[in-house]
Amino acid sequence: MTGTTALMAFLLAAAVALAATPLVRRLAILTGFLAMPSPRGVHQRPVPQLGGLAIFLAFAAALAWRYGLADPTTRSVLLGGAAIVALGVVDDKIRLRPAAKLAGQVAVAALTVAMGVRVEWVSNPFGPGVVALGAWSYPLTMAWIVALVNVMNLIDGLDGLAAGIASIASTTLLLTAMHTGLPELSIVLSAALAGAALGFLPYNFNPARIFMGDAGAMFLGFGLAVVSVEGLLKTTTVVALGIPVLALGLPIADTFLAIVRRVAAGRPIGEADRQHLHHRLLDMGLSHRDAVIVLYLISGWLGISAWALTAVETVGAILIFTLVAASTYFFARRFGLFPQQQERNVKS
Repeated sequence: MTGTTALMAFLLAAAVALAATPLVRRLAILTGFLAMPSPRGVHQRPVPQLGGLAIFLAFAAALAWRYGLADPTTRSVLLGGAAIVALGVVDDKIRLRPAAKLAGQVAVAALTVAMGVRVEWVSNPFGPGVVALGAWSYPLTMAWIVALVNVMNLIDGLDGLAAGIASIASTTLLLTAMHTGLPELSIVLSAALAGAALGFLPYNFNPARIFMGDAGAMFLGFGLAVVSVEGLLKTTTVVALGIPVLALGLPIADTFLAIVRRVAAGRPIGEADRQHLHHRLLDMGLSHRDAVIVLYLISGWLGISAWALTAVETVGAILIFTLVAASTYFFARRFGLFPQQQERNVKS
């Protein structure tokens, strides 16, 4: 029955997102919740940007259908999700300072962890058994949640990019959870998140009729963090951490390169720029849609690699990581993503 339950959760979330997004779009227009054109943006006209609310409502509907609001884990996830969406809505409206935004993210992560969503032990990478995290379970889980919230927020730069990547990553985690026999909760969480993101995508693909805003991007990061915490990170497999990291390899790599780039240039890490992966593809002459599709393909390749980790032993996992690292390095060199290459491009 788990497969049927997953399918129902996916379809319900997708249907709610499809139905709710036009209503949320109308609400955004009536309340003046519009993303205006900016030097960093690629859109040339005001676009409604409350889409994250529709994504959250779709996700919440699927969870409430299966478990009801009386379930403590469901309440924890939905309360944390609502809090991160609220933070994002405020940021979309008044543009919080980076420090204030980070403080809000930490507060949401702390609330979620305090309500029981946390990793209390991890598999021992050097031998059999597990390693209890003890008091470290709180800060480590918080750091994971905050990291993924920001990773997805940074990748949200083109129409349909964040929603598509979240769909691919959550589907990867869903298939992995089903393949490895994880508890139903992990499967339903993955299915609900995949359905919510995919149901929103038709309205968000270029040319977007509505943006998800920081509210949507941060919620997708929060959802992916919770899915991995309640699923793979609680298993005894040695590559438990590697699977979600690989599934989210594209936004993680983009964030890492952004940090390296800004540190190398002596700029604050939180300072925005126009040198992300999607910007580089546009600068090379790719159309908006083509750039997004290229990044979908890369994300799909990483998702397949992550799923393959469940079928191999340690040596096979090392080979997969080596292959992915080599292909990532080739891609980064090919598109001039390293700081030294970007400096040479600017000088020339």
